[in-house]
Amino acid sequence: MKRFFSQLVKTQALFAVMAVLFSTAGIAQSQTLDELHKSALKEGGTLNFYATLAQINAARILPVFEKRFAGIKVNHVDATSDKLVARAVTEARGGKTLGDVLQVPLENVSQAHDQKLLLETTLPESSDYVAGMKGTFWVASDLQFIIAAWNTNLVKKEEEPKQYEDFADPRWKNRLIAEPRDLEMLLGFAKYKFKDDEKAINLWKKIAANNVEFHSGHSQLAELLVAGQAAVCLTCYSHHYPTRIKKGAPLNYMLSEGVASINATAIFKDAPHPNTALLFARWMASMDGQKAMAQGGRTPAHPKVEPVDKTRTEKIYPISVEDLKEFPKYEKIWKQIFRLR
Repeated sequence: MKRFFSQLVKTQALFAVMAVLFSTAGIAQSQTLDELHKSALKEGGTLNFYATLAQINAARILPVFEKRFAGIKVNHVDATSDKLVARAVTEARGGKTLGDVLQVPLENVSQAHDQKLLLETTLPESSDYVAGMKGTFWVASDLQFIIAAWNTNLVKKEEEPKQYEDFADPRWKNRLIAEPRDLEMLLGFAKYKFKDDEKAINLWKKIAANNVEFHSGHSQLAELLVAGQAAVCLTCYSHHYPTRIKKGAPLNYMLSEGVASINATAIFKDAPHPNTALLFARWMASMDGQKAMAQGGRTPAHPKVEPVDKTRTEKIYPISVEDLKEFPKYEKIWKQIFRLR
């Protein structure tokens, strides 16, 4: 009987601790950002930000957060997404989590989640986001669109494409270039444009019949168009074009539809500065944070915040966490269609 009551006491104590933890999390979620800021300041005033955010963008975005929440300094740990996840895994296995927030492509956020490194949480600010732009452990921070672009000296105004079906026309034979790794185009079309694998495959087969030439690197694709060494790029990044056009390059690009790669924000489960991490994640998902992303040169994920330049497509085919699991299937088909090794 003594053992029974002893175990009962231990169980009750465990439930009590869990109740406190859940209550604390609930309080943090229900706090205003200003209230959360006060809690964050008690953690030392530092945020360890593991992110692939380019320095040219970070230099304009992170100071906005630091000014809004005085007393908190962002320590931006910048590396490739693979290296950041590997670093976090190594640290966790060593018994110490050093990162507070992870902001990398969704594929790598998903990898970190598979390693049980991320906090399961729903941010109040994520309510404005559509289903494909948030999950149980992440919220989209910004988007990168794969679109079609062309050299206006080589593509007449009257033949400018309006949708991808246009590229099935034989007049584009030997005039198209693309990135060999962009299987997201097939996947996005199958899942969201047509909602049918066969229709997506048939379209890309027709396009492939026009002898698409492949080059590695999206920046190189853009430069080939600028130099007039190619007429049309099928898989280019939309954000590469506004600046080049402003500088006088003879370019135009299609924003009627595009596949969106998602960069996402997540919180490390055992973050050393949990309130600071939550503050940053909530701010990043808020309209203010998303406006800062736009001003900093990124394409915001928030549906009510427009990018500074025209980089967001009218129809968006976003690659979700579930879609990522099917990469091997669509990569194989993509390579078969274009006879890629």
